[in-house]
Amino acid sequence: MNAAVPRIAFVNLGCRVNRVELDDMAYAIELLGAQVVRPEDADLVVINTCAVTGEAESKTRKAIRKHAALAQRPLVMATGCVANLFTNELTSLGEQVLVETNKSMVPIRALQELGFEVDQHVGKVCCSSSYASHQQSVLTPTGRTRPGIKIQDGCDNRCTYCIVWKARGAGRSLPVDQVIQRVQTEQEHGSPEVVLTGINLGRYEDMSLGRCINLAGLLDMLLEQTDISRIRLSSIEPQDVSTQLLRVIAQSDGRIAPYLYIPLQSGCNKTLKRMGRAYSLDDYMRTIDRVKSMLDVAFLGCDLIVGFPGETDTEFEQSLQTCMNITYTKMHIFRYSKRPGTPAADMPNQVDALVMATRAKQARELSISMRKQIASRLIGTTDSVISQVDGRGVSSGLFEVAFEQPLAIGMHICTITGVQGTMLLAKPID
Repeated sequence: MNAAVPRIAFVNLGCRVNRVELDDMAYAIELLGAQVVRPEDADLVVINTCAVTGEAESKTRKAIRKHAALAQRPLVMATGCVANLFTNELTSLGEQVLVETNKSMVPIRALQELGFEVDQHVGKVCCSSSYASHQQSVLTPTGRTRPGIKIQDGCDNRCTYCIVWKARGAGRSLPVDQVIQRVQTEQEHGSPEVVLTGINLGRYEDMSLGRCINLAGLLDMLLEQTDISRIRLSSIEPQDVSTQLLRVIAQSDGRIAPYLYIPLQSGCNKTLKRMGRAYSLDDYMRTIDRVKSMLDVAFLGCDLIVGFPGETDTEFEQSLQTCMNITYTKMHIFRYSKRPGTPAADMPNQVDALVMATRAKQARELSISMRKQIASRLIGTTDSVISQVDGRGVSSGLFEVAFEQPLAIGMHICTITGVQGTMLLAKPID
């Protein structure tokens, strides 16, 4: 084995699940004796790619070329959705470009490509979910204080704009005992909050204990068998926000963050139908009404796609009105980007790019306005805030928080004293 310590960098493109997967790879790399560094200092750069839109795929190619052209000429290893779908196209981008479609093998192969011998048994242990038992820091290798845990992968939906289901395959879930172990380990090493993630998180379902345990049942077990300060859910589809799930959140005494990120994609029935979404606008609004009736405090987030093929000015205005009626804490606005290989790419009445840009600007302005309104209403309230390494914090409703003075990493009960833009100002309660 080479005497020098291998230096490996990680670059994430795309969704929250990709970020969590990248942290998993980085943990395993460290356990195998490598050092996680910046791309500018790396012998090899791992890029976790995203194929959700044509624009995302374009960003993947640009990122590969950019990192292959760094001064030290590192190897570049692509993994993730684009790598699964277009292996040959990516390897043709340069002699330094490698593709590994099996994410669990990325750490082992990265070291092997750099000339380091890896014991296959040790490597597989380090790359398995049991790696977490070796974690020694509250921070993930990429510097996150609120680690994510991927408990579900794959998707069985067939939205007309999406190709991710082809890249990731059918839905599947991490066994309950492994989820509990992961949360317990994060807790033991000082993490005040964990974020449960998945491509289709609400479809979590495990039979390993002889009965079907869904997401609500899993949360119940985590509340009983761990002492983690807070659990946060990532994106969850509206049809999966059940009464049972909301009841568990309501009865958790704040240990499950009262923040639900429920993708909308469009606030217009005609557009939702063209998208192939599994709900109507009435279905979605019933979900929102159920959330607001069952949770004393509820913060809501969503994705919104503007410029979907066939979207008229009237349909767009209906989307904006829907968002105003709901009043979101946070919105992610996406301009539709044609994804070759999807039904939407061949639909008639593709929307002009300038029209999409104008609509995206309007939607972002609305999003910021609603976020400021909600932030201002929080002045004078108390909240549990997770402090981070940069001296800032994160509220239960996923607002950025500035403290009057730096606080130790962890959860602090604070009074919200003011607002700067969309950032809360907070003072800990002694």
